[in-house]
Amino acid sequence: MDDLTDYDTIVLAGGAARRLGGADKPSLSVGGRPLLDRVLAACPDAAITVVVGPRRPATRAVVHALEDPPGGGPLAALDAGLRHTTAPTVLVLSADLPFLTAATVQSLLEAATRTDGAATPGGGSVPHEGHVPHEGRAPRDGRAPHAGPAPRDGRAPRDGAMLQDASGRDQPLVAAYRAEPLRRELARVRAEHGTLAGLPLRALMSGLLLERVPDATTTASFDCDTWEDISAARARIREHGNVLDEWITAVKAELGIELDVDTAALLDLARDAAHGVARPAAPLTTFLIGYAAGQQGRDVQELTDRAAALANRWAAEGAADADATGAETKPAQ
Repeated sequence: MDDLTDYDTIVLAGGAARRLGGADKPSLSVGGRPLLDRVLAACPDAAITVVVGPRRPATRAVVHALEDPPGGGPLAALDAGLRHTTAPTVLVLSADLPFLTAATVQSLLEAATRTDGAATPGGGSVPHEGHVPHEGRAPRDGRAPHAGPAPRDGRAPRDGAMLQDASGRDQPLVAAYRAEPLRRELARVRAEHGTLAGLPLRALMSGLLLERVPDATTTASFDCDTWEDISAARARIREHGNVLDEWITAVKAELGIELDVDTAALLDLARDAAHGVARPAAPLTTFLIGYAAGQQGRDVQELTDRAAALANRWAAEGAADADATGAETKPAQ
């Protein structure tokens, strides 16, 4: 087991969701799946997953925790979740990220755990200190940036890595942290203020040296704070370029299966069956492939290729018969 697989996840799923009228935001559906489940799907390899907030159903086993006091804010929630983790790296996520991907999670873990080219001033690895976010939506804690720790030796490991959105804004609740410095800084903040309740995330960030990972997808950092955000997320998954992948992902999650689906190959097969046999043959053929794969444990691609070849042979026979019939009935010149 290495640093990329030996990690725990903390999902912060509390908060009053005032801009959503007090709705239970993690349970709101985007693409037929609760926001919480969409976030959990992006980190399936976590050894322990802690969901901090009111207890609610989840698609996989999680540890439930509650901040003290309830509604005590992100630092209190983070502390409550951290008490249940044991891995050297902790992935920290908010529960309202509909487009977070496993690839983004992997990038955060890689950046948080490597030691070469550690976060130092300048260059591609930018530390937390002195960073000024671009204009627009504020960081998740709603506070301005501030000075951070002094730069370290470039060979020293960073304290973690956080996602940076397309506008250059930091996302400390889409981040991977080394557990030891995270615990150290939480203890420091508690000692300085006597409590963690009600404190902003920036109180913690000031003591951490963090790598920034650009959001390559431009949507992994999209969070749903308002009903307008929810509507925008629901509209996006129905866009032509996204709807099939989103639907297949939702169906796999609903059925509890893990399977790489070559959408293009299956669509080509469905087309061949519809054109070469009959239109209703398309859904029936794809169903039979899935059934065969599940019952016999065979490769979906192999089965798809065989069924496609059968459909092409069927179509070729039909074309040959049509040509022969046409030749027989063609009047003499």
